[in-house]
Amino acid sequence: MPDFDAQRFALGLTNYLVLLFSLSVHESAHAWTALKLGDDTAASLGRITLNPIPHIDLFGTILLPLIALIAGAPLLGWAKPTPYEPSRFRRDVSLRRGHISVAAAGPVSNGMLVILFTIALAVVLNAGLPADMSSGLKNILSVAIILNVTLALFNMLPVPPLDGSHVVSWSLPRAIGEKFDEFAESYGNILLWILFLTGALSYVLAPPTNLILHAIDGVLARI
Repeated sequence: MPDFDAQRFALGLTNYLVLLFSLSVHESAHAWTALKLGDDTAASLGRITLNPIPHIDLFGTILLPLIALIAGAPLLGWAKPTPYEPSRFRRDVSLRRGHISVAAAGPVSNGMLVILFTIALAVVLNAGLPADMSSGLKNILSVAIILNVTLALFNMLPVPPLDGSHVVSWSLPRAIGEKFDEFAESYGNILLWILFLTGALSYVLAPPTNLILHAIDGVLARI
């Protein structure tokens, strides 16, 4: 087990707080989108909030990140799924549009955070701040960018219970989508665990993550 010294603990705690904030934004985006489409199920449960407590999932938000921090593995996690009731969507909202919009809202919110943190990083790099302050902010914002790129891509995997499975299901003709759901719900969790336990998840996410981060570095270099 890697040495768990004070500096490493402080860095891990900072990264974890960034994860909590990012997951809170992600789940709030699901709830807010459902509310805008006419369903207040999640809103009435207090799920439109940056307070992480209503979003906490014991394993995905606490145990898995803790294991990752102790093991020195990449930080990743998920929050408690945001409930919504499609039957409560407005009459002008089709089931297809509603399901896709609510599901995609989470990863889209992480993408928006990537843009926000990239702008903040550009400001920090060009603000002439003292070296210690600039270095600390740069590290935090860099972690936030990487984490949110990873969260967006991870959640768009077409594997239940991830958002991507709902987007794929409702993007298909309904008969095919239902067959996809039957297969995915039967084997999705198993596939997800295989990806985690074998380390294959890193091979799946690394290429698009590196491509996006390379593009961000290119943008920052031109500012």
